[in-house]
Amino acid sequence: MSQIYYSEAGCVVPTLCEELTDYRRARKVLHLPATSEPATLFVLARPYPSSELPLRVSVNGTEVPGPDPDSWDFYGWHEISVPPSLVVAGANVFEFWTDAHAMNAWSLAIENGHRDPESFVSTDRGTTWRNDKMGYLNVSRGEYVVRVRLAEGADPAPPSMVWEDPVAPRLERLRRMLPSDVLRAGPTLSRVRALTTWVCTRWEYRCVGGVYAPWDAETIMAWGRATRGHDDREPIVMCVHYAVTLVSCCMAAGIPARCAIFTGTMNGHNGHFTAEVWLDEFDRWVMVDPTLDAILFEDGVPLSVREIQRAGSDLTALVEWGPGYDFQVKNPFIGPWIRNTFLNGVCFRHRSLWPRTDFLTHPELTPGWHGSTSYCETSLVWEIADLEQGFAMFPYFGEQEYFDAAPQGFSVQKPIDQRM
Repeated sequence: MSQIYYSEAGCVVPTLCEELTDYRRARKVLHLPATSEPATLFVLARPYPSSELPLRVSVNGTEVPGPDPDSWDFYGWHEISVPPSLVVAGANVFEFWTDAHAMNAWSLAIENGHRDPESFVSTDRGTTWRNDKMGYLNVSRGEYVVRVRLAEGADPAPPSMVWEDPVAPRLERLRRMLPSDVLRAGPTLSRVRALTTWVCTRWEYRCVGGVYAPWDAETIMAWGRATRGHDDREPIVMCVHYAVTLVSCCMAAGIPARCAIFTGTMNGHNGHFTAEVWLDEFDRWVMVDPTLDAILFEDGVPLSVREIQRAGSDLTALVEWGPGYDFQVKNPFIGPWIRNTFLNGVCFRHRSLWPRTDFLTHPELTPGWHGSTSYCETSLVWEIADLEQGFAMFPYFGEQEYFDAAPQGFSVQKPIDQRM
C-alpha cells in the first residue's frame, strides 16, 4: 500500500507555466506524515531541448539529485527519490531552480485558479517569495504540479460516475441538433453507429493550433467547422473533443456513455481518447472511437476495452470502420497514426476513465489543454495494475469490477418517437 499527496487537480495550461532560472525559483509546500521509506517526488516539468542543465531540487533545505534534461518537447513527469530522513511530519518545502540566467532551461507546470496557494515564486534567488503574480508572464496564481508518494497509507477509492442532468436546458438544445435516426427507438448499437459517424464528420481533426477547445460540444463543433476559436486563433480540436462531443450527444439521446483515455506509455505521444458506450443488448461497455468512426468486433460482438487489450498487436481484422473513416483518413497525421499506434494496439496498453459526463452543466470541472502535456489530471481513474507501471503520480485506481459495472443512477430519456 502507498499514498499520493497533492494539492492540485492537474489542470495545466502549458502556455502559462513557470520558467526556472538561477534568480527565478519555485517553491511548493506539501503537508506530509513522517516516513520510514524513501519518498517519490513527482514533478511535471519541461526541459528545453537545447538545454544541458539539470533541474536542481531541494527538500527542506537539502539539495537532492535532480533530473537531467532529455529530448522531450512537452511537459512530462520526472521522478526524484527523496531519502526518508529529509521528510518531516508537517509542512515540507520543495524548491526548484536551474543554473540558467535566461528562461531557456526548464519550465515547471502550474495549475492556475487557487485563491491562496502553497506554491511560491522568487525572483531574487530565494530571498523573498510571493504566491501571486506567478508564471513566466507574472499574471498567474496557482499550485505547481508537484506530488509526493509515500510507502505508508492508502489511496482513496475511485469515485462513482457522475452523469449529466437529463433535463438540463443545454442538453435539450443539443438533443434538437441530433439526427433523427439517433433519437428514434431501435437497437442501441445502430443508434450509436449513426451518432459516431455524425460526430466524426462534424469537423476535421486538428491537434495543433493556438487555442484548445473547451469540453463543450456545441463550441467544439462550431470552432472545428470554422477553424477559428478564442481570439480568432486556429483551435485544437482533436480526439479528446470527438469523444467529449460523442459522450454529451449520447447523454442527450439517453444512451449511457463515458470518456475512455488511453496511453502506451506515460511520457509518450502514443495516447488516445475515445468513448465507452453501454449496450443493453450486449450487457457491456463497448469501446467506440468517434475520431475514426470505428468499433471493434469479434464474431459479431462489439468488444470491450479489456478484450481489445487482450487481442494482441494486430487489430486490423477486428475493426469495422464507419463512413467517417474516409472523411478523417485524408488528414496527413491520421493515416500514419492509425498504422503506427492504433492498429498495433499500442495506444490501448493502459486505460483510464474520466468519472464525469456533466460537461455542459459543470464546465468548471473539466480540464484545460488535456493531451497537450503528459496525463496529469487527478480525476482520471486508472487500472489497479498501472499503479506499479509508472502511474503512481495519480490517486485513483480501480479493479476490473469498477470498469465493468453497469451504469448506476443514469436517467434515461425516452427516444423521441416515444415522447410524441
